[in-house]
Amino acid sequence: MPQDALNTKRRPDVLIIGAGIAGLTLAILLEQINVPYQIFERATEVKPLGSAMSFTGSIFPALEQLGIYEELKQVSKAYTFIEFYNARIKKMGSFSVEENYIASGYKNLIFSRPRFHEILLKRVPEHKISFKKKVLCIEEKEGKVHIHCSDNTSYTGDILVGADGAYSEVRQSMYKLMNEKGTLPKVDLEDFKINYATIVGVATSSSPEKYPELKGEHSSFNQVINGDGSNCFVITLPDNQISWGFGVQLSGSSLKDVHSKNSEWAPEIMDTTLDRYRDFPCPVGGTMGELFDATPRHLISK
Repeated sequence: MPQDALNTKRRPDVLIIGAGIAGLTLAILLEQINVPYQIFERATEVKPLGSAMSFTGSIFPALEQLGIYEELKQVSKAYTFIEFYNARIKKMGSFSVEENYIASGYKNLIFSRPRFHEILLKRVPEHKISFKKKVLCIEEKEGKVHIHCSDNTSYTGDILVGADGAYSEVRQSMYKLMNEKGTLPKVDLEDFKINYATIVGVATSSSPEKYPELKGEHSSFNQVINGDGSNCFVITLPDNQISWGFGVQLSGSSLKDVHSKNSEWAPEIMDTTLDRYRDFPCPVGGTMGELFDATPRHLISK
């Protein structure tokens, strides 16, 4: 946003598409500088999807300015190493992140993505998030941007921000307008390719007796390299939770094809994928299937 726009008497109205982490973070920034905004989210509610997230020292000064750093520390664990294993859980090596602490003065923190989303969400007034707003059309007229939603409502603003993920309605509308004007680069007309995807979840509170690494002060961050081109991670979190994820290759399927079937994958496709790895040993104990079963089915996503 141009600096002179912020210094004018009338602040610009910002329309934000998407109530994910990016959209909420921008909303908090706009809230602090008193710029009017509204978030439009296509879902009926915000689902606590995702797995683990990690931040390093480069981002923490910004989180301090947002006033969320101390709260984030309360739901996080520090980690100093990433451990690597093969499919038989034989240790292959480790990677130290201690240099980040030496350079920045901040420890690397790891936490549940749903918990971080909660921290952000409660800092945005409820009336500034509109749910069930699927954007169908975007147009620019007389220096304003207009969005038209599937429920026959329309909204007008000065600035439109697409924070709506991989299948961004904002980007698709911009590309359509640019293509009609002949200004869209040819490379952007090509289908996106997706050769790799990760299925993730956070298991509900587990027993420290069964998983002793939950007792540690630091997070146990484990990466498993399988021999079939896939890999997985298993990470211990506060509140005796365990985050997990399985990365699989998709044989060059186009993103467009995947999206046309179901942008979140059909449940049966995820079940088939997870069943392949159910009996794999877990680096913190037991099998991966036990973690899958300890994760609410509707909170497993890709």
